[in-house]
Order: sequence, then C-alpha cells, then structure tokens
Amino acid sequence: MTKHHYTHSSGLLDQYQHAAPVRPANTRTCGPRLPMFLIFGIVPNGGFLRDNSEGIQISSYPRSSPLSISPTTTMKTLTSALLGAAALAQNVKSSPLSGAAGLEFPNVTGLANPTVHVSNGGSAHCVSGTVKVNATTDKNLKFAYNLPSNQSQVTQTLVSLWSSGGDGYLKSLTNGTQRVSGSYDIEATYCLPAGETSKTTKVQILTHGIGVDRHYWDFASGYSYVDTAAAAGYATFLYNRLGVGASSKEDPLNVVQSPLELEILKTLASKLRQGTLGDRAFSTVVGVGHSFGSILTQGVTAAYPKTLDAAVLTGFALDSNGLPGFGLGLNAAIASETQPYRFSGLSAGYLVAGTSVSNQIAFFYDPGFDPEILSLADATKGSFTLGELFTLTHVVNATSEFQGPVAVVAGNEDLPFCNGNCSSPTNILAGLVPALYPGLSEANTATYVAPVAGHALNLHYAAPGAFDFIQDFLKKHNV
Repeated sequence: MTKHHYTHSSGLLDQYQHAAPVRPANTRTCGPRLPMFLIFGIVPNGGFLRDNSEGIQISSYPRSSPLSISPTTTMKTLTSALLGAAALAQNVKSSPLSGAAGLEFPNVTGLANPTVHVSNGGSAHCVSGTVKVNATTDKNLKFAYNLPSNQSQVTQTLVSLWSSGGDGYLKSLTNGTQRVSGSYDIEATYCLPAGETSKTTKVQILTHGIGVDRHYWDFASGYSYVDTAAAAGYATFLYNRLGVGASSKEDPLNVVQSPLELEILKTLASKLRQGTLGDRAFSTVVGVGHSFGSILTQGVTAAYPKTLDAAVLTGFALDSNGLPGFGLGLNAAIASETQPYRFSGLSAGYLVAGTSVSNQIAFFYDPGFDPEILSLADATKGSFTLGELFTLTHVVNATSEFQGPVAVVAGNEDLPFCNGNCSSPTNILAGLVPALYPGLSEANTATYVAPVAGHALNLHYAAPGAFDFIQDFLKKHNV
C-alpha cells in the first residue's frame, strides 16, 4: 500500500507553528468576487442587492456562489450578514438557465427547476436542481423510542448513546428492521469542466457527511474540491443527502437512516452511468465521500460492487475511539430552535451542531483553518437526524468483490476516526483497506494524511494538497 503522510522534516508543520497561522499562497479566504458596491448591500428581510446581469434585484444570498468579504469587513458584520441572509437560502437562482454572456452551461436531464452558476473558483460550470429518486430498503432499523419533545431529552439521549454503555443502550432501543420505500426529492449540483474541449466520460459523485451540506465540496474559492476535480478533467455531482437543505424532509427516526441513504446514493450513481441524469452517460463513476458520506460510499462498494469504479474515503477510518468525544463535542441541538430562520417546522429529531465552538471541536483543528471559514461553516451548517446517529456505521461491510482502487484520506488531527492523531505512532488510515477490502492488492490502494487539519478536511489550509493527491491517485489508476 502506498502511504503518504507528513513528517516534521517536510516543513509542512512549520508554517502552522506560529501564534498567528500563515495562510499558504495557493489558498485564500472567501475573498472579494462581487463588485465592491454590492458587497453586504443588505436590504430588509435578510436580502442582498445582487447584480444578475439583467439589472439589480433583491434576493437572498446565493449559497452556490462564494461569499464576498471586504478586507475591512469585521467579524461582527460577517456573522450578522451570514445569520441574517446567507443561511436563509440554499437553492437560489444565480443566473438564468442560458448562462451569463460568454459562458456555456450543459443542458441536463433529470434535474427539475434547474439554475446555473460557476464553481467558486470558476473552473467548473454547474447546474443545480432537484432529482427525483425512488428508493427502497428492508434494512432500516425499527426503534422502540419516541422522538424527544425538548432539548433536555435530546441531550440525554446522545449522552447515553456516546457513553461507554452506548452499544448496549442502542441495542435496547432496536426492535428489528423495517421496510422503507418512497420517492424523494434530492437537491443536487452537476458540474463540468469550464470550456472542456472534449466531453469527459468520468464523473465523481460527492457525498457529504453529517453537519454540513453539499457545499462542503465547493465551499469557497481556494476551498473547492469541485474546482480541483474540474481542472483535472472530471465532472462532479454533489448532492444534499436526504433530510438536508432542500432535499425531502422525512421521518428523522424511521426513514432518514443510513440503509435508505445508501440506496439513494446507489440510484444516483446508476443514473449518471445510464445517462438519465446530466447531459451524457458516464463510463467511469467514482465515489468520493466525507465522514458519513464515506460510510455510505463504502457501503455501496460492499452491497453493489459494480456500481462504482473507484472509491475515495475521506474523513473515515476504523478507529472509533474518538467518536464519543466527537459526538459529545458536537453538542447536538434541535435545529428548529438553534436556527429557526432556516429550520422552522422540523421536528426535534432534526439536529445541528450547537454552537460555533461545537463545530470547532468536532470538525476543525487550530491553527490549521481561517476563523472566517469556521464562521461561515457554522452559519450554513447542515442538519442531521437521530436516525442517522443511531445507524451511523450500520452499512459498513467488508467485501472481496469490489476490485476498484481505494484511497483513504484524512486530516492528521481528525477527531472521530483518529482520536486526534492519524499518523503517530502508526498510520491509522492504513488499516482500513485490509479490513474492508481483503481481496484488494496494495497496488490499488493509497492513504494520505493531511497536515494540521481536523475532521472537516476541505475547510482547512491543507485541503488543496489533499485535493491534488486524490486527482493524482485517480489518474494513476486510469479512473
């Protein structure tokens, strides 16, 4: 197995060992992208003045575009603007379907109410909309548990779940399996390399984890996996999992669980291969996940080994010693009470990270991130459900049938799956492939440990190095 990790002699650590972190030259924060007279042009009801190339209009902030921050913008202004506007909308038109002058956007099938935009770094042209997905599973768990009615009950449930007796507690709630079937709306974005001269036949399907949404993959300029993949010639398909963003909000205990979400991912990947989603049929479909998204991706390779041609598992390993600290540090709170302007109407089974501090504990490692990125991540945090927490690793299974290349990637200080240290005294990531893919040759695997980075690797200064490693790995294996 090829193993990639940093050492003190590499110099990668040195740039982060100062009181004030030094931002690498090839990254930047959500820097100015809009004309300065539009930046923070706040209007009543949490709107923004926006130039849509057809005159100024009032709209909510388009989350699909990068946040523009003046160099003199204070953190207070940033936070209030985010809370008052940016977090209100996650599916706003960013331009007419015909696209801005001089830009070409794909004509897609399978996406309802399509809108077009460019990726945060401009390397990809994208279409966002809603995909109708029919999915069925007989493996969702049935729980002898009533949804909590207040935060105190939520907190005690999670303390019991993450305590040393958590396994026994969960078993005491479980009462067999149940069949779940339905037609679900999945909010998604389909991106192609800008100005591609020949049609790529390779697509990466990107599945986000708990506590974020699909924008984790295209978060801001300098923090966009979509941009890096596009520059390497790949199409990308990123989507909001069931219960997140504008995707269908189903029963947070009985329906929104990992077995059903695995079936949704499998269906989306199949649609991309068949050409019923997007503007072409893809001969190569690569699954890329983060955290819970990696769990689902791995589950697909085990349950349906012919669905994906390769798997990239980020923010995931088999060491679960850090999960209790992660779960308790996340301080999960009822979403509708924490951010009512975003989550009103959701039941107490829909949760979010409690505070910005909770987000930092669970997902970030100081000094490897920009505080403005943490503020944006907290303001736009994604919801998750009790059903997902109860079935977190339920779909992980070993398989000898999947023979595609597998890469395992994480931040060195990943809390939930490395307990804060992925590389010392051994590379924890290296144990995943032998355990879950026993028939896979070492030549088809590799690991990468990103320096000075927590669980939300994409939101750290070290993200570009990880992004490049993944594209190089896929190119090496011709997928």
